[in-house]
Amino acid sequence: LSLPEDHGELLICGGTNWSTNGRKKAIKGDEKYENIGKNLFKPHRYKSLIGIKVSRAITGCCSNHCLLITNEGKVYSWGRNETGQLGHGDKKRYDTPKPIDSLQKYSIVNAATGKNHTMCLTQHGEVFAFGENAQGQLGLGNLSTNVASPTKIAYKGNPIIDIACGGEFSVILDCEGSVYTFGCPEYGQLGNNTDGKFFVAGNKLFDNVKNPYRIPLWVEKMKGGTELRSPVLLVALDSKKRVFTWGFGGYGRLGHSEQKDEHIPRLLTVFDRPGRGAVQVFAGYSFTLALNEMGWFFWGGVGGSRETTMYPKPISDLQVTIIRNDHFVSLRSIGCGYRHCAVAADESVIVWGTGTANGELGLGENRKSSANPDLMKSAASLFVQRVACGHRHTLMIVRADSEKDKSALDELVVYDPVQC
Repeated sequence: LSLPEDHGELLICGGTNWSTNGRKKAIKGDEKYENIGKNLFKPHRYKSLIGIKVSRAITGCCSNHCLLITNEGKVYSWGRNETGQLGHGDKKRYDTPKPIDSLQKYSIVNAATGKNHTMCLTQHGEVFAFGENAQGQLGLGNLSTNVASPTKIAYKGNPIIDIACGGEFSVILDCEGSVYTFGCPEYGQLGNNTDGKFFVAGNKLFDNVKNPYRIPLWVEKMKGGTELRSPVLLVALDSKKRVFTWGFGGYGRLGHSEQKDEHIPRLLTVFDRPGRGAVQVFAGYSFTLALNEMGWFFWGGVGGSRETTMYPKPISDLQVTIIRNDHFVSLRSIGCGYRHCAVAADESVIVWGTGTANGELGLGENRKSSANPDLMKSAASLFVQRVACGHRHTLMIVRADSEKDKSALDELVVYDPVQC
């Protein structure tokens, strides 16, 4: 396993008051952080990261914490930390990216974030997890309130090549194409043919899965691109370009023309036809995107204000936005957040979303939302290599090789949370 060959500087826009994002006020014990961090309505540089070469930026649609991986495989984390999801051995909020000390001896190639937990993948296919474990989402073989330091998961199979986190569950993919899940089974998202629900003295409880469970998947070897960014939904793409979805069916986010939960992987037939196979899939909080040879498809609801649709439908306005001179631009990276999306394509960044009051679209303070895909003009002079969308924020890795690249970066505001 290896990191991408290219790297750059990390930028951020959106809400950076990690204790209050999505809340009316900070929880008890975090009141001291209420005035630290602010809404960044355009891309900002992190003062502490200037000069650091970043290969991956990681966050999730229900995450208020972030990770980055340098070109040397060193991992940093920052943001909300109420359950130890930053891996620093404590539950203190960090506003400045900090190296995870206990993982510095490993070469980290990927990571994933849930609502309150995190997983990191090493070069040799080992997985470390930390944060909340009340539903067994860390895969440690037990249940615990939180684990503040990186701990190797209870797995002894083939090397792992990909990982993903839901809100309160996790997924790993091994080198032979087997998919394993663990954590909360509430809507069938573990793919084990049950929602794990039972009642004790009138109280609804769930039979959480504490160890990695292998899904008896009847599909071809899974591509190294299992996509999971939604708290209660899993989307998988196999080597035959077929798409499978399972978990929570609300808003039609599974794409099966109904809102029924699916407890085992179910094939999306629209992509199982000649010339219709999917190339990439992306899951947001309550919506899903897929790209095939015909263009972009959307299903689900509350996805950047689009109408709720219970089956994959073409996105005509996005097709228009990403076409230049009668040809499709080169799409490098896509991020799906809570209510917004971002696309890095050629020399542009395309964003859309509504209910986005924290600046996560990077369109400026006077335009906090956009129902239709639009260009992030504040990034027009930047070459954005990769994007990642969180709950109320967006991360971007920007090329910083040439003098032109560095000059464009020098025009941006430098963000130093300590000085807020």
